[in-house]
Amino acid sequence: MRLAQVAQRAEDLGRAADFYARLLEVPPTATFDPPGLLFFDLEGVRLLLDRNAPSALIYLRVGDVHEALDRLDGFAEIVSPPHVIFQHGDDTLGPAGHDEWHAFITDSEGNTVGLISFQKA
Repeated sequence: MRLAQVAQRAEDLGRAADFYARLLEVPPTATFDPPGLLFFDLEGVRLLLDRNAPSALIYLRVGDVHEALDRLDGFAEIVSPPHVIFQHGDDTLGPAGHDEWHAFITDSEGNTVGLISFQKA
């Protein structure tokens, strides 16, 4: 079994498309409006931005949390700045020998989104 899709609320699909394309550095894969659905492919897992979905707290792995925030400068409110949340001594939850960085932002639709990256310790 594997995760197939995650849904997140988006009131304005155009605004959400611009925001997530900037964050993810990929264009949307599909838009169906009506009924108000926007999709991005996250390496085989669909991110669905949906006018009728509830808000969810999602965590997105990015190459570097600091660089992702630089790309979003002026487009996202930083809820919690980048910080090391955990140091991985083994590979149980992340790559051994790496620090796990987190930051939290508010997306264009008012949802909180966690950003995660791993940096060699």
